[in-house]
Amino acid sequence: MRSKRISSNERSCWSGTGLASAGPITSVIAMVCLAVGSASANTAGTVKVTPLGGQKGEFCRLDRALVFEDPNGTRILYDAGRTVAGPDDPRLADIDIVLVSHVHGDHIGDRHTKSPNAGTCANPDFSVDAMPHSSSVAIAVEKGAKIVTGSEMPSFFAAKLEKAGGKSEDSVLVRFGAMTEVGGVGITTVPATHSNGLAPGFLTGPLADYMTNSGITAYVGPPTGYVLKFSNGLVAYLSGDTGITAEQQVVVRDYYGASMAVMNIGDTFTTGPEEAAHVVNELIRPKSVIASHANEEATRDGEVLPGTRTEKFISAANMPVHVPLSGMTMEFDQAGSCSRGC
Repeated sequence: MRSKRISSNERSCWSGTGLASAGPITSVIAMVCLAVGSASANTAGTVKVTPLGGQKGEFCRLDRALVFEDPNGTRILYDAGRTVAGPDDPRLADIDIVLVSHVHGDHIGDRHTKSPNAGTCANPDFSVDAMPHSSSVAIAVEKGAKIVTGSEMPSFFAAKLEKAGGKSEDSVLVRFGAMTEVGGVGITTVPATHSNGLAPGFLTGPLADYMTNSGITAYVGPPTGYVLKFSNGLVAYLSGDTGITAEQQVVVRDYYGASMAVMNIGDTFTTGPEEAAHVVNELIRPKSVIASHANEEATRDGEVLPGTRTEKFISAANMPVHVPLSGMTMEFDQAGSCSRGC
C-alpha cells in the first residue's frame, strides 16, 4: 500500500510554529499537527470511481467493473468481469484490492475482451479464455493486490492465487458482521440474495469432469455485496447481484449509513429497474446511485437509450442516478454527492 503523505494542513500547522528543532514543545506541537492532519484526511478529498466497460464513453451489455480510488491513493477493483482486458489492460494502472461479489463468470471473469473497446457495445469481444484461474486472480497476481471476499470464497481464492504464482495469504476474509481495514479503507461483506455456483471450467482433474457430466456447479458459499468506508468518510454500498433484502435497510442504511450505492438493475438474474428503485428509494435512501449490471446496450454516444432498463431506473429513482460510462471518472464527496464527472 502507498505510504501516507503529509497533508497541507499538517504543513501549515508546522510552518505556523516557526520551530525547526526537536524538543518537548516541538513534540507536543507535532502531536497536534498530526491530529490536524488526521482530521483533515477524514473529511477532505473525493473518492474517484472509474468504470472499465466494453466501449469507451458507453454503458454496455456486460459492463460490471468499477475502479474506486480513495483520497489516500488506495485503488480497488470491483467485479472485473469480462470487460477488463486481463492484467495488462492499461486502464487498470495500480490495483491494491480486488473485490469479487460472487464467482459467476461475468463477475469473476471466466473470459475477457482481447483489448479495451474490442467488439461493440451490444456484442463485446470476449475471445480470451481466462480459466481456470480467472481474470480476477490474474489481475491480483500481476498487481500484487489482495482479494477481499466473504462466505467460503477466501479459501478458494487462496488456492487459486498460489497456483497462479501469487501468495495464498493475499486472499483476505471478511464475513458479514464485521469490518476490516485494508489500505486505509474499511471493507465488509453484506448478504446478497442470488446464487454462487462455480462453473466446472474453473476446476481441474476428475472433479471437473464429474461436475460437467452431471450438470452441476461447485458451491463456494453465499454471494455477497460490500460496504466500503473510505478515508474521506464516504460510505458506499456495492450490491453485487441481489434481490431485495431486509439487510439493505437494517444493515446498509441503519447501521453503516451508506450515502452512495452501486445498484444492479438487470432484471431476471438480479433486481429489475422497478425493484432496484424500491431498494434505493425506500430501503437504503442514498444521496446518489450508480446504475450497474443492466444487461443491455444502455447508451449510444453517451446518451441513455429510450425504453431501456437504465432509463426506467433513472425515472423511478428519487435521487440522482449516474450512468457508468466506460473510462469516464466520477468523483464523490463525503456526503455521497457527485462533485465532478457526472
